[in-house]
Amino acid sequence: MAWFLLFSAGFAEIVFALSLKYNQGFTKLWPSIITLLSGAVSFYLLMLAIKTLPLGTAYAVWTGMGAVGVALVGILLFKESSDVYRLLSIALVVIGIIGLKLTDNN
Repeated sequence: MAWFLLFSAGFAEIVFALSLKYNQGFTKLWPSIITLLSGAVSFYLLMLAIKTLPLGTAYAVWTGMGAVGVALVGILLFKESSDVYRLLSIALVVIGIIGLKLTDNN
Protein backbone atom coordinates (compact mmCIF):
# COMPACT_ATOMS: atom_id res chain seq x y z
CA MET A 1 0.00 0.00 0.00
CA ALA A 2 2.85 2.39 0.80
CA TRP A 3 4.28 2.00 -2.69
CA PHE A 4 0.89 2.73 -4.23
CA LEU A 5 0.68 5.89 -2.12
CA LEU A 6 4.19 6.88 -3.15
CA PHE A 7 3.54 6.38 -6.86
CA SER A 8 0.28 8.32 -6.54
CA ALA A 9 2.22 11.11 -4.82
CA GLY A 10 4.67 11.07 -7.74
CA PHE A 11 1.88 11.45 -10.28
CA ALA A 12 0.38 14.31 -8.26
CA GLU A 13 3.86 15.89 -8.24
CA ILE A 14 3.92 15.78 -12.04
CA VAL A 15 0.53 17.51 -12.20
CA PHE A 16 1.78 20.07 -9.67
CA ALA A 17 4.89 20.90 -11.69
CA LEU A 18 2.99 21.12 -14.96
CA SER A 19 0.32 23.36 -13.47
CA LEU A 20 3.04 25.81 -12.46
CA LYS A 21 3.64 26.47 -16.15
CA TYR A 22 0.01 27.40 -16.70
CA ASN A 23 -0.89 29.40 -13.58
CA GLN A 24 1.28 32.35 -14.68
CA GLY A 25 2.33 33.44 -11.22
CA PHE A 26 -1.00 32.46 -9.68
CA THR A 27 -2.85 34.91 -11.92
CA LYS A 28 -4.97 32.24 -13.64
CA LEU A 29 -7.70 30.83 -11.38
CA TRP A 30 -8.11 27.19 -12.45
CA PRO A 31 -4.44 26.43 -13.03
CA SER A 32 -3.72 28.02 -9.63
CA ILE A 33 -6.34 25.83 -7.94
CA ILE A 34 -4.87 22.75 -9.64
CA THR A 35 -1.39 23.79 -8.46
CA LEU A 36 -2.49 24.15 -4.85
CA LEU A 37 -4.56 20.96 -4.79
CA SER A 38 -2.05 18.74 -6.58
CA GLY A 39 0.79 20.05 -4.41
CA ALA A 40 -1.18 19.37 -1.25
CA VAL A 41 -2.20 15.90 -2.43
CA SER A 42 1.35 15.07 -3.42
CA PHE A 43 2.80 16.09 -0.07
CA TYR A 44 0.01 14.35 1.85
CA LEU A 45 0.47 11.06 0.00
CA LEU A 46 4.25 11.29 0.43
CA MET A 47 3.73 11.86 4.14
CA LEU A 48 1.57 8.73 4.36
CA ALA A 49 4.07 6.67 2.37
CA ILE A 50 7.05 7.59 4.56
CA LYS A 51 5.27 6.21 7.60
CA THR A 52 6.35 2.75 6.43
CA LEU A 53 8.92 3.29 3.65
CA PRO A 54 12.48 4.45 4.31
CA LEU A 55 12.58 8.24 4.02
CA GLY A 56 15.57 8.35 1.67
CA THR A 57 14.07 5.82 -0.69
CA ALA A 58 10.62 7.40 -0.70
CA TYR A 59 11.93 10.92 -1.26
CA ALA A 60 14.27 9.82 -4.04
CA VAL A 61 11.50 7.91 -5.82
CA TRP A 62 9.07 10.82 -5.41
CA THR A 63 11.47 13.42 -6.79
CA GLY A 64 12.67 11.04 -9.49
CA MET A 65 9.14 10.35 -10.67
CA GLY A 66 8.45 14.07 -10.77
CA ALA A 67 11.64 14.83 -12.69
CA VAL A 68 11.19 12.03 -15.22
CA GLY A 69 7.49 12.70 -15.67
CA VAL A 70 7.92 16.41 -16.23
CA ALA A 71 10.90 15.86 -18.55
CA LEU A 72 8.89 13.42 -20.69
CA VAL A 73 5.86 15.69 -20.79
CA GLY A 74 8.17 18.56 -21.75
CA ILE A 75 9.45 16.52 -24.67
CA LEU A 76 5.98 15.40 -25.76
CA LEU A 77 3.93 18.57 -25.23
CA PHE A 78 6.39 21.44 -25.28
CA LYS A 79 8.78 20.19 -27.95
CA GLU A 80 11.76 20.28 -25.57
CA SER A 81 14.98 18.60 -26.64
CA SER A 82 14.93 14.84 -26.98
CA ASP A 83 18.56 14.33 -27.84
CA VAL A 84 20.31 11.11 -26.89
CA TYR A 85 22.01 12.57 -23.80
CA ARG A 86 18.75 13.86 -22.38
CA LEU A 87 17.01 10.52 -22.96
CA LEU A 88 19.96 8.64 -21.48
CA SER A 89 19.83 10.87 -18.41
CA ILE A 90 16.12 10.20 -18.00
CA ALA A 91 16.80 6.46 -18.35
CA LEU A 92 19.43 6.65 -15.61
CA VAL A 93 16.93 8.24 -13.23
CA VAL A 94 14.41 5.49 -14.04
CA ILE A 95 17.07 2.83 -13.42
CA GLY A 96 17.82 4.46 -10.06
CA ILE A 97 14.15 4.44 -9.09
CA ILE A 98 13.84 0.77 -10.03
CA GLY A 99 17.00 -0.02 -8.07
CA LEU A 100 15.66 1.70 -4.97
CA LYS A 101 12.37 -0.18 -5.26
CA LEU A 102 14.14 -3.53 -5.69
CA THR A 103 16.37 -3.00 -2.67
CA ASP A 104 13.54 -1.97 -0.35
CA ASN A 105 12.12 -4.66 1.93
CA ASN A 106 8.58 -3.20 2.08
